[in-house]
Amino acid sequence: PLEALRRIEARGDVLSIGALATHSDIIRSPLVRTRIPMLAAASREVGGVQIQNRGTLGGNVANASPAGDTLPVLAAADASVVLISAAGTRRVPFNAFYTGYRQSVRRPDELIAAIEIPELRGRQWFRKVGTRAAQAISKVVIAGVVGEEIRIALGSVAATVVRAARTEAALARGASVAEAQLTLSEEIAPIDDIRSTAEYRRRVAANLLA
Repeated sequence: PLEALRRIEARGDVLSIGALATHSDIIRSPLVRTRIPMLAAASREVGGVQIQNRGTLGGNVANASPAGDTLPVLAAADASVVLISAAGTRRVPFNAFYTGYRQSVRRPDELIAAIEIPELRGRQWFRKVGTRAAQAISKVVIAGVVGEEIRIALGSVAATVVRAARTEAALARGASVAEAQLTLSEEIAPIDDIRSTAEYRRRVAANLLA
């Protein structure tokens, strides 16, 4: 039964990644590299190799840290979280999964079984800014998809991972980069903490958007 939670498999247009798939599994997976390379890129930024070998995608999602490296990727990908319990299975859109800082809609009797990712069309992009080149908690982490529609998601700039819907809409209607940066700065809510200042995070987020 646990082995089923480690599988990475395609089900038609949907890529299913078991909650117990490790970051190393994701990095090595031909399916991930083909369908959602930005997730492989994010997994390479999680800790060091030892952590990548032990840490799981389900753990990153369940931990609910706004700095989780894979979370903006899942938000930009319009992923779904598959939850199972004795009562049955339900699927929650990733962008409706978190309700606050380290809080989610998952009930105490539910386990995360898998993450499902629909087919993505367009160019994918991921970038993490941290104190060091490796084994650093993000100051700002961003993922985007530019194709038939524009999707942008960020971490470490609010209490939860943020899907920048207003910024996406501005770009879709032809706003300039400067206008989109202004919209983004109003859409995020970074804080001052031990790793960075709110002003630095706003500036970096705007630069990454450009």
